[in-house]
Amino acid sequence: MSTNGALNAHTRCKALAAMAAGGLDILVVGGGITGAGATLDAAARGLAVGLLEAEDLASGASSKSSKLIHGGLRYLEMGDIGLVREGLRERELLLTRLAPHLVSPVPFLWPLRRRGWERLYLGAGLVLYDSLGGARSVPRHRHLSRRGALAEAPALRLDGVVGAVQFSDAAEDDARMVSTVARTAAAHGAHVATRARVLRLLRTGDRVSGVEVLDEESGEVLIIRARHVALAAGASTEAVRATAGEQFETEIRPSKGVHITVARNCIPMSTGLLARTEKSVLFVIPTEAGWLIGDTDTPWEHGSQQPVANGADVDYLLAKANSLLEEPLRREDVRGVFAGLRPLVGSANAADTTRLSRRHVVERPLPGLTTIAGGKFTTYRVMAADLVDAATRDVAGVARSTTRRVTLVGADRYAETRVRHEELAARAGIDEPAMERLLRRYGDRVHELLVLIEERPELAEPFDGGGGHLAAEVVHACTHEGALRLEDVLARRTRLAITAADRGVEAAEPAAALMAPVLGWSAERAAGEVEGWQRRVAAERAGEAEPDDERALCAYRAALSPAKAER
Repeated sequence: MSTNGALNAHTRCKALAAMAAGGLDILVVGGGITGAGATLDAAARGLAVGLLEAEDLASGASSKSSKLIHGGLRYLEMGDIGLVREGLRERELLLTRLAPHLVSPVPFLWPLRRRGWERLYLGAGLVLYDSLGGARSVPRHRHLSRRGALAEAPALRLDGVVGAVQFSDAAEDDARMVSTVARTAAAHGAHVATRARVLRLLRTGDRVSGVEVLDEESGEVLIIRARHVALAAGASTEAVRATAGEQFETEIRPSKGVHITVARNCIPMSTGLLARTEKSVLFVIPTEAGWLIGDTDTPWEHGSQQPVANGADVDYLLAKANSLLEEPLRREDVRGVFAGLRPLVGSANAADTTRLSRRHVVERPLPGLTTIAGGKFTTYRVMAADLVDAATRDVAGVARSTTRRVTLVGADRYAETRVRHEELAARAGIDEPAMERLLRRYGDRVHELLVLIEERPELAEPFDGGGGHLAAEVVHACTHEGALRLEDVLARRTRLAITAADRGVEAAEPAAALMAPVLGWSAERAAGEVEGWQRRVAAERAGEAEPDDERALCAYRAALSPAKAER
């Protein structure tokens, strides 16, 4: 693999060939944050490791989180102090050492509705939160009067708010984090291949010895052998491990989490909000592109594939947000809606997924096979280390995890690159705010984009419908970040699917035109990619018009593939 960790169509082919040639110590199945993290952990220990992902990096729940790196304030109320301490420790590592270009502090207000006991109760919890590590690298919590709360958050409803407590956590772009971790793994020698679907686990006697894989790009079926297979496939873990033909003690219980996004001007304030709901909490999170509001937590009974948001999900989030806001949000204010499946572990009889633990569970159900499920995005590094530890438990001489000291791609010279942002902006021929945005997305790897712009100066211009994203970012997604299809760029590399009012429909054709020469697409293939994206957006909107999961899923499938629906 390339020492800079570039992921593209060429490195993908090389990775598949290398994995098929044999010699892997560990084969990781699943390209979400846990799988990418485990691949990096294994590679950093000097192990021969490969990663297979059926779709795109972060195509599942890892691109559909609340985009927070946090300790989990609500877990204090559940008494899980260890989980909170672990989350805050990982937040500190990411903020200050591993990924300062991707993770940044964000302030939150917790509005108070009752005088006296509520402030004391929440204040005591935040004192503990700060003492566990919540005040490292971010401001300590502070108490605000009603006037102070409204000054910080003028969008709050005037009635019912008696004050607030303000504290800080951290935010990031989850899909970008995953692709960056995967690039870092590749830079350490890992073989990374997306669009490679595992059809079944292979066994030699009682031992799992590899997988049968469909190369989704070529249609070829490959056999990949490894000393150990590590399943980190999220909600799909159940389906993959079932191909081994065994019964397992635990069961993956998918929980659907839905978020919505609205434009920044819809809510006139700069701080985030956090409030209690009947079962969980509501986040209103400021991002560069708008407000992220979430989330829901309901059982999903329709398999591990594409979850669909329904109208009740959207209405629930709007109602909870409007209970805090003076000017209510309307359905037409909603730009993006996305649904993900949390791979929680529990009994098949558990009806309420909010009561299932968020701790991760690592199992070795068969010789040669280790699985992981549950957990939090924030603690991906710990989960990855636990998975690799379990997979190599019987192997002598394997080093301990070193990822506490492994900075992610873009972090090494981030600080000194930021100092030169004016010079870099002038060199690229773009304005300074655009360069600041690029630095927060790419860190010191912004130089990769500058090289592209030097070779093709027209790439310094924003592309139509791209919300300010430069044409160079689309090309870079293909040359360095593993994007193989239009949806990879619109849904995950740029996030236009959830930030643009039209969900990236206007951007689809210009983006496809930029990708086509890089990926060798014909005009027909490019047109097909655009049409496919338009159908996807229409399908999502169709699902969101329905009142429940079953009808939303039917509407989604009918809009996505009308010919199949007619048959």
